Amino acid sequence: MGKDLAEKFTAAREVFEEADDALGFALSELCFNGPAEALQLTENTQPAILATSVAALRAMQSERFAAADFVAGHSLGEYSALVAAGSLALRDAVKIVRARGRYMQEAVPVGTGAMAAILGADIELVNAACAEAAQGEVCSAANINSPAQIVIAGSAGAIDRAILLLKERGAKRAIKLNVSAPFHCALMKPAQDRLATDLGNVALNDANAPVVTNVDATAERNGGKLRDSLVRQVSQPVRWLDSVEFLINQGVQTFIEIGPGKVLSGLVRQIDRNVRCVNVEDESSLRAAREAIAI
Repeated sequence: MGKDLAEKFTAAREVFEEADDALGFALSELCFNGPAEALQLTENTQPAILATSVAALRAMQSERFAAADFVAGHSLGEYSALVAAGSLALRDAVKIVRARGRYMQEAVPVGTGAMAAILGADIELVNAACAEAAQGEVCSAANINSPAQIVIAGSAGAIDRAILLLKERGAKRAIKLNVSAPFHCALMKPAQDRLATDLGNVALNDANAPVVTNVDATAERNGGKLRDSLVRQVSQPVRWLDSVEFLINQGVQTFIEIGPGKVLSGLVRQIDRNVRCVNVEDESSLRAAREAIAI
């Protein structure tokens, strides 16, 4: 990921060089050439996605795309959003998210936690099923992605019970996910505590654009409050549906997804098909985005 950007745009290449220097190893080599097994380790995946996302942003800026009215990111993406808004320095961001990945992985022994994607069930039904399935364990909504897609997380047994309940109660699909840890639930509290210490040691400036945070789904500029949001985000659900609806209510009609893939564009279209979505992850998609939004 990111290789095309680094080859075509000086500003993007400089992002990878800065990330390599900050981390003390060649993250860029891992991004560009793998191996896939190493890139899939969450402590590598997180800084790799962040660096690629910021590289795409810097390429856009070098091509004189207009500044965003708002920024937002899904889970890890909130760090990219904070870099974009000038609140968090890239060097600090890549080091923090590498540690974040490690802390999340170490918070729960492998196999004791789980996540599942629930399709075709509203949040009230999901919350009720999770509460019933918990039986003293952790089971809760982790990613509220769209009206049609909610991800749950918690103890493996509780997630299995919730899947059965939700299928019985009309969910179209309930699919256990192949993930390394149960993110965005109470089992992540040990990771949250460790990350809070690290975040307390880096500067978070007031943002130069409103940041719509995962945990509150409202716009924030204050650096201290943005830091608190990052801490709480670890063990609380990502309110992506609420965040997108907030942005639309503020008059946003064009969403530019920056970084690898088009997953968020798909979620935004599930929420409102009347808005425009484009993505930027390489030179060709950058050119297409420029044409689509007529900069």
